[in-house]
Amino acid sequence: MADSASLLFNPRTYDPGHFDPETRRLLRATVDWFEARGKRRLIEDYRSRAWLGDFLDFAAQEGLFATFLTPASAAGKDDQRWDTARIAALNEIFGFYGLDYWYAWQVTILGLGPVWQSDNAEARARAAELLAQGEVFAFGLSEKTHGADIYSTDMLLTPDGEGGFRASGAKYYIGNGNAAGLVSVFGRRTDVEGPDGYVFFAADSRHEAYRLVKNVVDSSKYVSEFRLADYPVAPADILHTGRAAFDAALNTVNVGKFNLCTASIGICEHAMYEAVTHASNRMLYGRPVTAFPHVRRELTDAYVRLVGMKLFSDRAVDYFRSAGPDDRRYLLFNPMTKMKVTTEGEKVIDLMWDVIAAKGFEKDNYFAQAAVEIRGLPKLEGTVHVNLALILKFMRNHLLNPVDYPAVPTRLDAADDTFLFQQGPARGLGSVRFHDWRTAFDAYAEVPNVARFREQADALCTFVETAAPDEEQSRDLDLLLAVGQLFALVVHGQLILEQARLTGLDEELLDELFAVLVRDFSAHAVELHGKDSATEDQQSWALGAVRRPVVDAARSARIWERVEALSGAYEMAQ
Repeated sequence: MADSASLLFNPRTYDPGHFDPETRRLLRATVDWFEARGKRRLIEDYRSRAWLGDFLDFAAQEGLFATFLTPASAAGKDDQRWDTARIAALNEIFGFYGLDYWYAWQVTILGLGPVWQSDNAEARARAAELLAQGEVFAFGLSEKTHGADIYSTDMLLTPDGEGGFRASGAKYYIGNGNAAGLVSVFGRRTDVEGPDGYVFFAADSRHEAYRLVKNVVDSSKYVSEFRLADYPVAPADILHTGRAAFDAALNTVNVGKFNLCTASIGICEHAMYEAVTHASNRMLYGRPVTAFPHVRRELTDAYVRLVGMKLFSDRAVDYFRSAGPDDRRYLLFNPMTKMKVTTEGEKVIDLMWDVIAAKGFEKDNYFAQAAVEIRGLPKLEGTVHVNLALILKFMRNHLLNPVDYPAVPTRLDAADDTFLFQQGPARGLGSVRFHDWRTAFDAYAEVPNVARFREQADALCTFVETAAPDEEQSRDLDLLLAVGQLFALVVHGQLILEQARLTGLDEELLDELFAVLVRDFSAHAVELHGKDSATEDQQSWALGAVRRPVVDAARSARIWERVEALSGAYEMAQ
């Protein structure tokens, strides 16, 4: 049975021995760089909004971004590849030390997406060289007026009569826009109507026709507004045209949004060490804070939710890496990592904050930073509502129409994830099929709260068959989102159970986790019951789906002992 600390990232004991030697070296070197920097400097840089120059210098010296973000097809060294498993590990480390560091890396990933999907060999070679030089990248998609509504882009490309264009327009909320060696910019031609007029092209932030306006946030992150004024776009700068440009935008976000879950996990892990250590050592009314039952319950809930976040995300990596033209299950699990895991992260932080109270505001703690940063992740790469609406497209097939697939193994192999840049047209979601979700639950049928949650999942199948929203209700997004939360919990539980089986997670911890999920399902069912447009059948179903978790005081006490053991397990050196 794993102890509590071994399930969480701990810089004191971190040994990524499941990776190849160069990956292990780079991950450990990154941890050591942050640890040597110390907590005081980390917090001060965050508070002073300092640009991340020192960090980017470190990354360039080590070849960190070049090694992790250059696909094998463009690699100049043997260890370079696009490997989602090790990318996820680095996301967690960056989240643990500060979202600003993660953000510079994340928007570099987004900026590279259209390039690595492109057939433009010259642009690909240029990107690989820039990575080797330690440059960062940017993704010029969103605009101030239209947000991420790429149908309505006002970045206009006028033909120059020589096979190229002159680009004029503005982009807004573009990370790394102040320093990117290459910015992938989405626009449309002035001489072609409709989808055939879309263009993705490469721009250089150092060009005189690239005008940096400002940083739109008060942060070390440089989230820029920039304008192109008659910017020359040569044929060698064109990455995609027409519908392929549109698909490249959506497929890039598919790749990028996956990174939010493990960043959220890292934030929660660091905050948890601080919160439990503080609570365990603070006396109130003559007793440690952790002697109070509600405190134990909140910290235990936070811990098991965090374990669930890790289990789900680790298993989702396997489906992401194993995807292909005939297996697109990742299109469900991917927005789940973005929507479900990041909102779980908010709950974890809130539970701990309820315990440590005013301590969570103090400037010398990481927690104050974590409490702010955890809010951003559910809102990046599409809001929770956008991703929840996307998840709903898969509900009927996932719940009711399973098909056989070969088993997907744990994917920690040193392989290049080539399909991520060959996803093809961003459509056909209704045709995606899934393996039987019940198999994962059947394997743990003897665990009381897994069985209790299975009752609720089966009830959701009945709902879809007998009381699903009708045509008029299908236009009521408020109602649909309540249904989507119920479905998301089933998918969340499924992958947690699959990963638990692969890793040998002990059933007692799993039982405590599913007690939380049973309560969550019941809460969302009650919410559905209260929706204005819910029919009488739907209201009746909702109340019938409410369940009480199986209570086991001795089990909960033993799980609490694991949480309490986190006190003093890690504290960042000053």
